[in-house]
Amino acid sequence: MLFAVMAYFSFSLLDAVQKTAIIYHSVFQLLFIKYCFVLFLSLIESQRKKNYSFYKSGNVKIQLLRSVLSIIESACFILSFRYLSLADAHSIASLTPVLVVALSAVILREHVSLKTWIAIFIGFIGVLIIMRPGLSIFDPKSLIPLAGAFFLSIYQIVTRKASEKDSTETSLFYTSIVGIILMGIIGYSFWQPLMDYSLIFFIAIGLFFSLGLYFQIIALSMARAGIIQPFHYTLIFWAIILGYIFYDDFPDIPTLIGALVITISGIYTLYIKEQN
Repeated sequence: MLFAVMAYFSFSLLDAVQKTAIIYHSVFQLLFIKYCFVLFLSLIESQRKKNYSFYKSGNVKIQLLRSVLSIIESACFILSFRYLSLADAHSIASLTPVLVVALSAVILREHVSLKTWIAIFIGFIGVLIIMRPGLSIFDPKSLIPLAGAFFLSIYQIVTRKASEKDSTETSLFYTSIVGIILMGIIGYSFWQPLMDYSLIFFIAIGLFFSLGLYFQIIALSMARAGIIQPFHYTLIFWAIILGYIFYDDFPDIPTLIGALVITISGIYTLYIKEQN
């Protein structure tokens, strides 16, 4: 649980840095840097586990699909930080664990009880409370983190399928290679001039992203996913604190209520799934 908290705290620091970095750099630049560090992490993890054939995959197609989904969901979240506060973006994105359960029922044909569907429905109500569609306060840009949560959910389901044949370091390796190649090609046309402090942004992004992934890997190796996943909701807590410290942003009452509704429904959904 300690490693899970450290992982999501690292991801929160990553997002705080990305919120400023995306103003001065293209999303493709930031993704290119992140995947370079993922490649480095995959090499470290393969050495730690003495897996010298980590580049061999049991299902290359699944790994390619998983890698593309990683790029899409990461891009959505980075863009959301440009237009929304950290707390608003993370509150909407916290629907991800609930979406994973719902999409698992649709895609993988997993059984989902009536209680779980009710909890999932309540989670969507929480998102509506935050987004407030139909009201003047509604911001269409809030659909960006919602799209990110959707693609992240599919990514996690595909990752589950990939883990049946491939190790973590293999998945990290393919994600990094595909990300580096695609972001290198696309990013070349959208490359923004570097500034004096660009290197600081790049190092911070790569460091916090790598630490988050590494701590998450350790946490999942020591405890069941059902125990680790609820800590995903600590991202909202850290987002509120870091958003207030660095950007003087504080969520309004409806956002806090919506985040609480999503958190309760998500934890209850994960609890029911763990019991089954």
